[in-house]
Parts: sequence; C-alpha cells; structure tokens
Amino acid sequence: MKSLVLAEKPSVAREIARVLSCNTKSKGYMEGSRYVVTWALGHLVTLAEPEDYDKKYKQWRLEDLPMVPEQMKLKVIRQTSNQFQVVCNLMKRQDIGEMVIATDAGREGELVARWIMKLGNWKKPFKRLWISSQTDAAIREGFAGLKPGAEYNNLYDAAVCRAEADWLIGLNVTRALTCKFDAQLTAGRVQTPTLAMIVQREEEIKKFVPVDYWTVRADFGDYFGDWRGKDGNRIFDYSRVEELLAKLKGHPGKISELRRESKSEPAPLAYDLTELQRDANRRLGFSAQKTLSVLQGLYERHKLVTYPRTDSRYITTDIVPTLPARLKSIAAGPYTDAARQLLLKPLTMTKRFVDNSKVSDHHAIIPTEQPVKLSDLNMEEKNLYDLIVRRFLAVLHPPYRYEQLTLVTAVKGESFYSRGMVVKDQGWRAVSRSQADREEGKEDSLPDQILNSLNKGEERPVRSLKANKAKTRPPARYNEATLLTAMESPGKFIEDEELRETMKGSGLGTPATRADIIEKLLHTNYIERNGKELAPTSKGIQLINIVAPQLRSPELTAQWEQSLTNIARGKGSRIVFIKGIRENTVELVRSVAADTSVYKADNISRTKCPVCGKYMLLVNGKRGKMLVCQDRNCGHRQPEKGDNLGFGSSKRASQANQRLISQYSDQASIGSSLGDLLKEAMTKEGRDK
Repeated sequence: MKSLVLAEKPSVAREIARVLSCNTKSKGYMEGSRYVVTWALGHLVTLAEPEDYDKKYKQWRLEDLPMVPEQMKLKVIRQTSNQFQVVCNLMKRQDIGEMVIATDAGREGELVARWIMKLGNWKKPFKRLWISSQTDAAIREGFAGLKPGAEYNNLYDAAVCRAEADWLIGLNVTRALTCKFDAQLTAGRVQTPTLAMIVQREEEIKKFVPVDYWTVRADFGDYFGDWRGKDGNRIFDYSRVEELLAKLKGHPGKISELRRESKSEPAPLAYDLTELQRDANRRLGFSAQKTLSVLQGLYERHKLVTYPRTDSRYITTDIVPTLPARLKSIAAGPYTDAARQLLLKPLTMTKRFVDNSKVSDHHAIIPTEQPVKLSDLNMEEKNLYDLIVRRFLAVLHPPYRYEQLTLVTAVKGESFYSRGMVVKDQGWRAVSRSQADREEGKEDSLPDQILNSLNKGEERPVRSLKANKAKTRPPARYNEATLLTAMESPGKFIEDEELRETMKGSGLGTPATRADIIEKLLHTNYIERNGKELAPTSKGIQLINIVAPQLRSPELTAQWEQSLTNIARGKGSRIVFIKGIRENTVELVRSVAADTSVYKADNISRTKCPVCGKYMLLVNGKRGKMLVCQDRNCGHRQPEKGDNLGFGSSKRASQANQRLISQYSDQASIGSSLGDLLKEAMTKEGRDK
C-alpha cells in the first residue's frame, strides 16, 4: 500500500517528491514506489457562502441579519476545483492506505488539509509531517518520525473556531454596516481593534498641546553635566531657569559622587516573526508583508532559514546538537570569521536561547544546515538573511560588558549629572549589525561621553552655563514596527487590570496574520502611509466612531485569541467558544441596526460613474489612484485617468457583485474589504474575456 502525501503548495510538493523519489509526474500529483505526492493551492475548501444557506442572502438587506447558520457548511472553491478533484480521486484509490498531512505546520495548514479530508470523505488512517525547515535532511527526518494525526485534533479545532468566528463576525458586521450606512464599510474581529488603536493615537496627537521647557547644562572643561532636580531635568517655568542661572553664576563645582559599575548586557533574543518584521521595518524599511514574503522565499526556495510563522524566540534542546552544522553552513562572506571563531570551542547555552517550555509549535527563526551561496540571493533576500544570521551569531556570543561611570558634580547645592563608559568586552555587539536601537521615551537619558581620570571631592571650574529651550512632543504616530508591537501586546489598551495580566502573551491576531491585517487596512483606505508613519483616514476614523465599542476594543479580540490558543492546547472548549461568538454576532448586528450615526464619504470626486451616473469615490489602489462607484450595487471602477476598466454594463456589474459576495467568506481573509473583492471579481472578468 502507498501513502498519499498532501502538501500545501506545488513548490513544496515538488521538493518532497524529489526527496521521496516520486519521479513519475501526472496531472496534479507525482508518484513513486511508496508515496504519491499531491498538493492544495492554498485552500481548496472553504466555508459556504451565505446564499448557499438561503437564496435570500444574495441580496444584502439589513432585515435579513444576523446570518447564524445552525451548522456551518463547507464547499469546494470553484477556481481550484480541478485540483480538489485530483486529490479526491487519489483518496479513493484502492492502493492508497494512509495519508500524510504535509501542509504548513501550523493552525491554518492543519485547516487546509482537514477540510479537504472532510469534504473528500477520508476515512483511512492519517499521519502528520511536522518540520521546521525545508531542507532535504529535515524532510527525511520528518518522514522517519511521522506523528499520529489525532495528536493535532486540538489544533484543527482551534483553526475551525477561527474560521467560523471570522465568517460570523466579519460577514455579519460588514453587511450590517454596508446596508445601514449605504457605504463600502467592513469590520473584523482583528482588523477593527487594530484600526481603533491607530485612530486613538491620532486623537491623542490632535489633542496634544506642546509646552515649552528648558534644560540646563554646565561645562566643566573636560566634561559636561546636565542639571537634575527632584522632578527630573525639565524646567517648565523660565523664571525658575533665570533664578537657577543667577544662583550658580561664578561658583565652582565639586565632584560629590562618583560611581563605577561593571555592567553586562546579554544578547537580544532570537527572532520570532513579529520581532523580525519589526527589525526589518526599522532597519530595512520593509513592510510587514514584504518581510513575510521575502522570508517565505528564504524558507521554501532557498531553504536557508527555519519555519517563518513562529511566535517563539527560543529553541529546544534537541536543536542544540545541530548548531555547529548551522554555523558551518553560514561560514561564508562577511560571516566567515565570526562563525569559525564560535566553532573553535564548545558553545555555551543559556535559558535565553534554549528553553523547551517557551516553544510551542515551532522554535525561533534561525539558519538551517543548508550551505549558503550569497550570490544566489537578490538584494532584499541578502538583507533579510543578514539580519537573521547576525542575530543567530549574536545569541551564541557572550554578553556585552562595560564599565559605567556616573558622576555628580554639585554647584551651590544643585546637582549636575554626567555619564561615561569604558567597553571591556564587545561580546555579541561585535557581530551585531548595529548598535541596539534606542527605546521610545528615552530622550531624557544621559548622553555618554569620555570621562578621564576624576576623583570624588575634586573641584571643577564652571566654564559656562547654558539653558536649552525645547517643546514637549506628542506621542509618535505608529509605524509598522510599533504597530506590530502594539498588536502583539495590546495590554495597555485593556482597562480591566486582571484581564490585562491574563492577556500577556496573547494579542491581536497571530504572527502569521498581522501583516495581512495591516495591508487590509491600507487597501480598504482606512489608513494611509505618510512616509514610514501610518495615519487613519477620515473613512477609518468614521468607522471607529460608528462600530460597536466592544468590537473596536482590543479586550474582546484578545480574549478570543487567548481562547483559540487554549483550544489548540487542549485547555479550551470549541463548543463554548463558538456559542460565545454566535451571541456576540447577534449583539453586534443589533447595535449597528440601532445606531443613529451618520457616515459621510469625503473622497467623492467630480467624475460621474459611466454605468449608473452617480459621483465616484477617489481611492488609493495598488497601482495608483482609482475611481470607484459609491453604489455598491453598481461596482464600476476605473483609473483616475485613462481608459474605462469597468464592466461596461450595469448587468455585468451586478453579476460581478454576486461573485464578490460569493467570494466574501474566503477564510484566508479576515474581514476582507468590499473594494478588494470587487477588484478580484474584475480581474477574473478580464480573464473570462
């Protein structure tokens, strides 16, 4: 009997087939003496659309909501139905005795396979391939130690709950908002609270009133000192500055305190996906989505890094014996010396890198044993690989050690602080790409300077005293790096203290979905990029003012994410979770229906729709500005300038809209935008021509 191997993508299937010697190619699969390898194309099966439950849902009407089916149904995705049929035919073969799930080793990968198996009526045994890299050695090792499929039933339950929750919340609230306010408005359980954080920050910035303040610096010849009082170094009353300068003028200083401290700074933790996205945004200017895309290529195509969609920054003890081989694999180009130096002596492992208790599905992102050929990588891949390798090398290096000297010079009873340092051992900083980034809110910290041999009690002349004027600054707008941090740890947005503590470790979305959420907010014109900053649009601000408070609060979403994590770990109930989601869906739709708010589009152009005659909306598309008909039943869109790219008739626009509605429950999306789906419908329409 043969084993049927189901991969998530054709590219991964080809690699697995090569390793398993499946050399006979057929349409949709490859076969060998022991294995038949086939693939999905992402999701082949999805949750049924609303009209599959009742034809009345083809029309969007507020009175038909909420849509809460007693039992959620599955259906084959029409565009990939041919490949689904290939997989089904293979599942029915008499010489196939078991299945090996080889989709991505995570929650969504489990869902891809299980839904295919469910709709294909698979009843035979199945096992799970669970690997963290795509190297030949990892694939062979994975097939040598296949896991019983039932071990991942809890993960599947969590995936189903995620999909059903997004269907119930996303589709119902989106339809309710769209019908109530006659506008293309969308909402989702992760998208909306993320947008709310951006809007809240914008409100804080607008309400902020800058205030003048002064700092005072004294020049003691060989060094300078910054004045500090009981309340810090800022003085908000200039008369106090004048008093201070008058008091100190003409008086010498005396070193009243001199502290030497040996300090040690451990290496930063290894990368998980979110931390890598943050760092790539700060250092390389990559969006979160771009980081994930480039990283996926390093993982799948080049096989140089381990599984990308991880939330752990640690490795397990079984990975430790492979570290020398990983160091040898990266010993090329600029990493040669650092890697070889580490190989000269036994590696020292600490809990900052090796901790089984802090690894769930996948360990941190680190290099594989695959030897690197830097010439095979494009510039973006090289830059991202450089971050990963240097972080990996840093983690294996000793701490950065230095001696810090803190000096207090007293002048007429007032204290002036100075700080300097002497590096004792560069440690991990010798291989780090750059100095550690300064944390936000550190502008009041003492600047480092070179402090020569000084002694306590020594008198110093005051060569000059200078008051420097500045203004308080509003909180910074989010960029992708800081927004990812806020999504990962939304605790400060949760008012309930007890819940805030329990939410540590939970966040908005998962490492795998956060980049997609940010892109959705951009493409639906809820936020926009101003350089590196993310700012809400009028549409986004209005949506947050309209949507139910519980949906815009991170509190509820963080609770849901924590529940999904508990279900995946066997500590939560799928039935209880979905029951709560259904109740919330009903409540959210009622709140929209009862809302008396008014929504006003402020991006109406002077161009009339050639199909229905209404004025069109000017929106930002992937390829520039687009004109989109404000009537959702029309669906016409075209570039701001240029040829008409619409459907050409209201009938065809309506047909496209129906396809739009049918695609709306794609479970790879969370609260997908009406505009995005219209675009997909038009792209397909063009192919049909």
